Amino acid sequence: MRVLIACEYSGVVRDAFIGGGHDAMSCDLLPTESPGPHYQGNVFDVLDAQWDLMIAHPPCTDLAVSGAAWFKDKRMDGRQAASIAFFMRLLKADIPKIAVENPVCIMSSLYRKPDQIVQPYMFGHKETKATCLWLKGLPNLLPTNDVKEETMALPEKERMRLHYLPPSEDRWKIRSQTFQGIADAMASQWGAE
Repeated sequence: MRVLIACEYSGVVRDAFIGGGHDAMSCDLLPTESPGPHYQGNVFDVLDAQWDLMIAHPPCTDLAVSGAAWFKDKRMDGRQAASIAFFMRLLKADIPKIAVENPVCIMSSLYRKPDQIVQPYMFGHKETKATCLWLKGLPNLLPTNDVKEETMALPEKERMRLHYLPPSEDRWKIRSQTFQGIADAMASQWGAE
């Protein structure tokens, strides 16, 4: 299967698909952090290259409800409209199977509710971070190692580690990286579709 991982610099999802025997490539404006097939540039340069599956991680900065306090400015200067258009262009690409992920965001009301919301604890990570999935031609992901009970028993600052990260230059990168368990589930389940 030919798989495009759009807006991914880490290589986590790409490498999970490659490990499953697929022809996968990541694409981002940033260079990849993990050696492997990667197109550094605009995803729309490679979108029409006969992909079987695309998993897209469009930037959430202008869409996530966690940033609602700044929505007025983002609407006024056009950033939010541009992010909405980018999200929708990925979702409507001419690719048979598509998953677009984002945190809880305005697309749930502007477009439609996500098909699924996953948490890291559903895939073996003792953390919480709601991730919405809008799917086309794909089933919902099935949990592979649900550790919710153990996760909820942890102190809030531990299970919500990503929410409590102190300001830093790399905070956005740390918060946006896909958990390995979720990437592995995508590769094993959607790669078998």
